Amino acid sequence: MTEFATPEDVKSVTYYKAPSDGRVVAIHIRADFEEFERFPPFMDTEEEHEHIRKSYNVDPLSERHNKAHITKDDWPLQVIMLNRDPGGTTAAHYHVPDVPLPDHPTRHQILLCQRGSARIGIVPTEGDPLGDVILKPNDLVLMLEGHEVEFLEKGTRLVEIKQGPFPVTDEADKVDLKVKAAAE
Repeated sequence: MTEFATPEDVKSVTYYKAPSDGRVVAIHIRADFEEFERFPPFMDTEEEHEHIRKSYNVDPLSERHNKAHITKDDWPLQVIMLNRDPGGTTAAHYHVPDVPLPDHPTRHQILLCQRGSARIGIVPTEGDPLGDVILKPNDLVLMLEGHEVEFLEKGTRLVEIKQGPFPVTDEADKVDLKVKAAAE
């Protein structure tokens, strides 16, 4: 498969990057995502095509319009968008690492908005705010570093998914950032 590169000009995915070194700090994926062709997997061989035919009961060429790997393969949380027609299947399976899991300085976290809306402030570990994500129903944001959350509507419901295990206390679970004021 072709090496992953962060697309810069997509409409429904925004990558927030640290200005100091360009590392990805957060990814916002809006509910209207349709840009499958811009993302891996880019299948280059007949062996890859045959695996897709056998494993998912779909035409391998349709995968360019129905599957998108939004995150790099070496990240501890993977976000993959799937959009398949009736009859597409995935055989019963589970996942195992084929290499030791990477050691990252932060635990990654996903917020998925089920209803209402929320503002997610994106902040790298250095404390310089990068901007806000407004989550609406069915939007999600993957956060690799700092963030703050503000619920904007009564009844807003977010689903939080993060790497475990959870530390003994809430205090041990996080590092509070000293957020630097935005330049005026």
